[in-house]
Amino acid sequence: MKIEIWSDYVCPFCYIGKRRLEKALEQFAHQNEAVIEYKSFELNPQESFYSVKNMHQLLSEKHGMSIEQAKKAHAKLEQQAALIGLVYNIDQVKPTNTFDAHRLTQYAKSVGKDKELAEKLFYSYYTDAKLISDHDTLADIAESVGMNRDESMEVLHDPSKYANEVRSDEATAKQLGITGAPFFVIDRKFAISGAQPTEVFINALNQASQ
Repeated sequence: MKIEIWSDYVCPFCYIGKRRLEKALEQFAHQNEAVIEYKSFELNPQESFYSVKNMHQLLSEKHGMSIEQAKKAHAKLEQQAALIGLVYNIDQVKPTNTFDAHRLTQYAKSVGKDKELAEKLFYSYYTDAKLISDHDTLADIAESVGMNRDESMEVLHDPSKYANEVRSDEATAKQLGITGAPFFVIDRKFAISGAQPTEVFINALNQASQ
């Protein structure tokens, strides 16, 4: 069983959806047969590498709400994350461009470390509030999951490396009609849009296995 996940590291629901899928897999009889593949998806390809605006400001501007309303919405999001054991430090999070993080994930796939790297990138962004477009930071994260730091830095310094793989994933998303993240596809037959409850994932996994 192949599970493809289109997600972006700056998408708060992508980390929640990832964890809910993992919890569903723990209860799935054929979990050992499931192969997860991370696909690149940029929510905002035009995002600057660091605008210094925080998540409250960005949400306020995007939806025309007050900063206070944005803070309340984010407090609910932090509570939602906490229910599945995730720590979100929204006040400190640094919104940024994720293209290089996706290129690094594509490289990680080639050395069998994409799952470890994806988890650490989400954690670094939401819990540690690291700037995940900074090359030194990305190389440190790669090294922390057992990847070669120098090779990772070499990939990051050359913007053409693994760029085609990122664009290919995004092109496939368009072909499949995927317009948002997270988006989960099981065996190209079953689709789950958004960070659905764990039960929804369990039902989809059982249906697919039958």
